Amino acid sequence: MAVRPAPLERSAPVSGRMFSLRGFIEREGIFSWLMLAPGVLYLLAFVAYPFFYGIFLSLQDRPVARAGVFIGLGNFVTLAHDAVFWQVTRNMFIYATVTTILKLGGGLVMALVMDQSFRGKNVARAFLLLPFIVPTALSTIAWMWIFDPTFSVINWVLIHGGAIQTGFSWLGNSTLAMVAIIIVNTWRGMPFYGITLLAGLQTISPELYEVAAIDGATTRQRFWYVTMPLIKPVLVIVTMFSVIFTFSDFQLIYALTHGGPANATQVYATYAYDLGMSAGKLGLGAAVALSMLPALALLIVALTLYLRRE
Repeated sequence: MAVRPAPLERSAPVSGRMFSLRGFIEREGIFSWLMLAPGVLYLLAFVAYPFFYGIFLSLQDRPVARAGVFIGLGNFVTLAHDAVFWQVTRNMFIYATVTTILKLGGGLVMALVMDQSFRGKNVARAFLLLPFIVPTALSTIAWMWIFDPTFSVINWVLIHGGAIQTGFSWLGNSTLAMVAIIIVNTWRGMPFYGITLLAGLQTISPELYEVAAIDGATTRQRFWYVTMPLIKPVLVIVTMFSVIFTFSDFQLIYALTHGGPANATQVYATYAYDLGMSAGKLGLGAAVALSMLPALALLIVALTLYLRRE
């Protein structure tokens, strides 16, 4: 009786192809690209495409529900003669500069305190993150009550402390409205500085402080000559990210003041939204949004060159 050949001979080419495919995937270059592919596709779909489409819109006269007409740099010329745009630019730089300085100082102090050993340190660190975790719209509603002219906690404290006679209209006054959004942005962004700088502080070896103390360095000298040089790269990077986040800030300002009163708190993001979505001028709105690009590009290049030099 004849014996059939083993079926393994027919399956050998399949296993060979599988082995060949596995070997192809496991090549260092191929495997690296496969791992990078999801992130690259995400960036292309949600960052690169909107960015280049925004540039395309900014070069057009594009009302809503109508085909765009190419006008080159016409939208930017219009903005150059727009008094509101220059007011927005001034607001943006005041807002970004003051909040960055306050968050930098407050976050550094917060990180130095959290780096010390004390009872309940882990609980304190958890509470430190609350302003950053709470949804922006929800926390902004709470701040609206805090700044309310009738029910404001700040006004109540100032009146009962004898500092003022009547409560301020925080969000109805041009100057006070800018102060209000600076306070809220600082409160919300300080934990980002604090946690990031705390991570940098914990990489510093305690032996360096011991050596400095043996050499007779005071606490202030140890801070300036040991702590600051070692956390400087972290400080520069976190400042760069904070400025970028501040320039693109929309939710907080739009929910709190809607850019008012009289455009006193209008910034690039809110003005671009008002022009593009509320007024239906998509091209002009895109041009406003892109106006922040040169300042951010210069900042990134300057900080990158500074880090490379260090």
